[in-house]
Amino acid sequence: MKYHEKSGDPVRLTAYGLGTKHTYLRPATGDAFTWQKSLSEASVSPDGRLTAGVPSSYRAGFDSLIVTDRTTGKTARIRTVKKPMTASYASWSRDGKKVALTVEQKTGGTWQVLGFTVVDVRAGTASTIRVAGLPRRAGFWWSPDGNLVTMFGTGLRVYRPSDGTVSRTYTNVGLPTGPEDSYAPSGKRLTTWCPSRFKEQVCLVDLATGAIAQRVAVKPEALFGWWDDGHLIAVMPVKGGYRLSVLDLTGRTTRVLADVPAATWAAELWVSFARTRVS
Repeated sequence: MKYHEKSGDPVRLTAYGLGTKHTYLRPATGDAFTWQKSLSEASVSPDGRLTAGVPSSYRAGFDSLIVTDRTTGKTARIRTVKKPMTASYASWSRDGKKVALTVEQKTGGTWQVLGFTVVDVRAGTASTIRVAGLPRRAGFWWSPDGNLVTMFGTGLRVYRPSDGTVSRTYTNVGLPTGPEDSYAPSGKRLTTWCPSRFKEQVCLVDLATGAIAQRVAVKPEALFGWWDDGHLIAVMPVKGGYRLSVLDLTGRTTRVLADVPAATWAAELWVSFARTRVS
């Protein structure tokens, strides 16, 4: 798979992987991605200075987050949860100070989400909050105002990261797209998978009103966040495979970032971006 990048792009591809078995990370300067054998996932902070990596195995009975300074190479391992729980799917807060992780545990052969862990990367500390009644596929991501959002029924629920208190619920607006940031760079809208009452697949929710403001007539395999305030990053099916594409908010493809072979997509391809400038 070849990624087509241009000078001035609003986002920079910083990591990609195939499931949890192969994670590749880009250095602070240069274009060569390196296989991170000890990590199941990695993501770069919004300012591009730090990397948050989830290790592939426990150490001394604990899961961890490995935070690396991309300039100096200095690494800190921060304990998160105790085995058999796991803390993964790292999400950076927009100020780059904290990482949220989704806590899971396998019960009866099925993974169940128990809550979230918030890591303060400067202090080197982690706190875990259990949240009752979460769906099995729930995952936590930061909102622009520093809260945590996850799916709830056919909509979204926002939690306070300090204690898990519910701060807002968006009812019947659809489920968050994830795994990359579903919030627009401006923080005014977010993408959801439209509720079944609509024929369109992608919805844009106005955060001020809590209502669906626009529906996009497009059927992507996945969304990987926003390109800028007027465009989305999507995996689109094409004959014989897929394309990682930039779509405008009418669903029109404005740029192809990469051709993705069917076998690569089937191997659970994921991509992660860092924003290079305000969009």
